[in-house]
Amino acid sequence: MGFPVGYTELLLPKFLIHALSLLSILRRLINALFRFIGLPDFLEPNFQRSVSAVLIREILPVVRFGDLVDPPESCAVCLYDFEAEDEIRGLANCRHVFHKGCLDRWMGYDRKTCPMCRTPVIPEDMQESFNEKFWAASGIPDFYGEFSQITG
Repeated sequence: MGFPVGYTELLLPKFLIHALSLLSILRRLINALFRFIGLPDFLEPNFQRSVSAVLIREILPVVRFGDLVDPPESCAVCLYDFEAEDEIRGLANCRHVFHKGCLDRWMGYDRKTCPMCRTPVIPEDMQESFNEKFWAASGIPDFYGEFSQITG
């Protein structure tokens, strides 16, 4: 009996793992170089903000937590306690209060309801104004407007 023969099958996966690791390092290096010289990040997927989320952010007021009369203790999204200088957004329909960044991130996923109770973020009295701004911003014509008839 002799010594066992080396397994060449294990050589290929090991080589493949090293090659993939090297490619990952090169990708991160190129990405860092692009950011350093000010070029956009070509290797990362583009994140498109939805038009509705941007409009909702414009409509909802941002206030300081210290200005509230009867504030809750913590944000229901991140579970951190509110500080007096924190910027928060209050929802008019349900009166829930969240950190500005937490609610903005929630709306960035194109969610138009409260994270806690799922009531609409836009109050009823502002819905028509929001829809008009949304249609104008996204290039959708107003289908419910008055149409002038063409006379021949």
